[in-house]
Amino acid sequence: MSSRTVIRGGLVITASDEMHADVLIEDGRIAALAASGTPAAEAFSAERAIDATGRYVIPGGVDAHTHMELPFGGTFASDTFETGTRAAAWGGTTTIVDFAVQAVGRSLREGLDAWHSKAEGNCAIDYAFHMIVSDVNQETLKEMDLLVEEGVTSFKQFMAYPGVFYSDDGQILRAMQRSAENGGLIMMHAENGIAIDVLVEQALARGETDPRYHGEVRKALLEAEATHRAIRLAQVAGAPLYVVHVSATEAVAELAKARDAGLNVFGETCPQYLFLSTDNLAEPGFEGAKYVCSTPLRPREHQAELWKGLRTNDLQVVSTDHCPFCFTGQKELGRGDFSKIPNGLPGVENRMDLLHQAVLDGHISRRRWIEIACATPARMFGLYPKKGTIAPGADADVVIYDPGAEQIISAETHHMNVDYSAYEGRSVTGRVETVLSRGVPVVTEREYTGRAGHGVYTPRSTCQYLN
Repeated sequence: MSSRTVIRGGLVITASDEMHADVLIEDGRIAALAASGTPAAEAFSAERAIDATGRYVIPGGVDAHTHMELPFGGTFASDTFETGTRAAAWGGTTTIVDFAVQAVGRSLREGLDAWHSKAEGNCAIDYAFHMIVSDVNQETLKEMDLLVEEGVTSFKQFMAYPGVFYSDDGQILRAMQRSAENGGLIMMHAENGIAIDVLVEQALARGETDPRYHGEVRKALLEAEATHRAIRLAQVAGAPLYVVHVSATEAVAELAKARDAGLNVFGETCPQYLFLSTDNLAEPGFEGAKYVCSTPLRPREHQAELWKGLRTNDLQVVSTDHCPFCFTGQKELGRGDFSKIPNGLPGVENRMDLLHQAVLDGHISRRRWIEIACATPARMFGLYPKKGTIAPGADADVVIYDPGAEQIISAETHHMNVDYSAYEGRSVTGRVETVLSRGVPVVTEREYTGRAGHGVYTPRSTCQYLN
């Protein structure tokens, strides 16, 4: 049985175009678009019609950096694949790319299988995986080839967290050399973890234990140094590089310089670096613990360079690095020792709205909003044009967005499984109204109509920005 839906009268916004158009959906895919009011549009017939008059019709968001159920610091991220993908849908995101983790001494396959078992049958929206490579050896390198062939085409390494995820320069170089051959993309957490650990030890010895010191020891210069080193290692390997959660002016400068030199280097930032700052880490009492993440929040003056980087395309993607830990019982593990606060913030539900607010605030254009939140992450990680756009043949991942609705972000009303909001009390204009995932309504006029298990695993092709 064929199922058809038509969305009428909205302003369709993609990374490249804006037009008042009707959208015909058939069997989970976009079948056609036609200018509203034309004979072609009026000829669209369907069992279900959605009136989008006065609304935006946009592609579902692609969040290419989430950590559902991630083990970290003796606990687990508080969102499961079920709660996290439901919250993502509420926020207008219809695809996540999460990180499967290789444990040291274990195979990539074992880690990937573990994440498949966490996610399968539990997701409200479609999902894919990157692979965290914690243990580079000859077997791991061979496995990287196999994973690329089956649609896991990106590998994350850490210059931070010695003793947990850390890779030294030799291991990084080997993995980069392998990705240069197999078409994979190395994603880098660029912070000098060895030096940071020295500064952590010295701060604690001085009695500097409050959350704000988390930001002070993880210095912007050590993010910039690691970013520079990662770029040079990628250059030696002849490999592309994607630097995750860029937070500092100095790191943006390293990326800009590399891109000006013609290197295949890409950068991602996150809403927390665009909207929050060290002022939050310094909130009185232990409140600052809510904002502990790595890379850390920076002084407010860094935000202008991040916005500029997004406008000039020195930064291409805004993902969330969604990795929530409850304040009560999880963040509190670090009372009296900031280094024991689990690193991570909730945000998968807030990204699309915060970036729409950025449009209203004049930081980016409407099309750039869709580009950095939908189209570019889909292209970067081999999901385009199935995801990230509204065009014939694409999956019908579509959001009906009310650009004039006002809302106040709060833990009272959000759907993430965490007891606080990083943006508590912030007023934003713009709100998701209806969300379709492959043509199926997951959120219908602000009511959840989805289900766990609707979302399916989506293998990816290689990065579409490489020659």
